[in-house]
Amino acid sequence: MRHIGKALFIATVGALALSGPVMAEEASSAVLANTCFSCHGPDGKSAGAMPWIAGKSTDYITTVMIDFKTGAIDSTVMQRIAKGFSDDEIKALAQYFSTK
Repeated sequence: MRHIGKALFIATVGALALSGPVMAEEASSAVLANTCFSCHGPDGKSAGAMPWIAGKSTDYITTVMIDFKTGAIDSTVMQRIAKGFSDDEIKALAQYFSTK
């Protein structure tokens, strides 16, 4: 069973590599976005009190995330989460959610 899992992983990575940088970038952004889904809902469309992040502009999401990361916006949870992302990852997340 381990060999099948490893083979599947290698095939997936290979398919992403062969499908070009755009597909790999989108897949990477989707993986990063999993962090956001528990509070902001699937694809950034919250059903509760958390704000929707789906469809917001790339610039807006990037600015707000950088502000959380630097402490310019005070938030216990989002500051901790934002600090875990590089600036490039924040830009990738912003691009991902702006298209939803």
